[in-house]
Amino acid sequence: MRWSITRILTHLPATLYVILIYGFIFLPVIVLVLFSFQESRIPIPPFNGPSLKWYAAVFADQRMMGALGNSVLVALVSSGVSLLLGFLAAYALARHRIFGGGLFQGLLTAPLTVSYLIIAMGLLITFNSLGVPRSLLTIGIGHVVINLPLCFAIVYSQMGAHQANIERAARDLGAREWQVMTLVTVPLLWPALFAAFFLSVTFSWDEFIIAFMVSRFDVTLPVEIWSMLRSGLNPKTNAVGSFVFLISIALVLLLDLIVFRRKKP
Repeated sequence: MRWSITRILTHLPATLYVILIYGFIFLPVIVLVLFSFQESRIPIPPFNGPSLKWYAAVFADQRMMGALGNSVLVALVSSGVSLLLGFLAAYALARHRIFGGGLFQGLLTAPLTVSYLIIAMGLLITFNSLGVPRSLLTIGIGHVVINLPLCFAIVYSQMGAHQANIERAARDLGAREWQVMTLVTVPLLWPALFAAFFLSVTFSWDEFIIAFMVSRFDVTLPVEIWSMLRSGLNPKTNAVGSFVFLISIALVLLLDLIVFRRKKP
């Protein structure tokens, strides 16, 4: 009994610290989700509900649903393009000797250290100079710029020597280069490819600065939420924010179940 009390007291500071940290991180999200079920228009205590009134209002709002559809489209397409280009770049630099390979690797990962604001301003100037109209296409290009380095870094880090040996064995058995890439390399790197794709989807889904600066009439969900908040607090923002949070949590859980959870023998 005395040993148990001593053990509890020993771990108490660490337990309290963890509770405070998680409370600090998730308290705003809990408040957001709680007041998304508020019956009244003003999201302040006391809580009045629960009610699905504002969720129904979100799904009935054509502008909001259009922005949601734009976000899904941009996130999926830009993440797919980022993953394809990142994989090809990683394969070339990891499996072939290229003059200036270290320089190319540094240039590919450089956007990870640059502010999104600087990238957005550069893209805006470039599009205006080329006469490219601002649209979902320009948003997608911007998201490829920021997600391609992420996909490259994840895939490149997983290209080990053991995979190179398996690829070499496949070539010795008569496989062509495209067969090695599609039938050997891709299956071996599937967890890394899956993780890179869903991380890109998450970053694209939440990104605001680039989407705001290079868009015009067709906007993504974060830009639409910002437009709503310009006129003051709107209870629909709580509902759509909670909806986005639940989608993000679902993606993370799916990623955890498929990629990181290994079946026990």
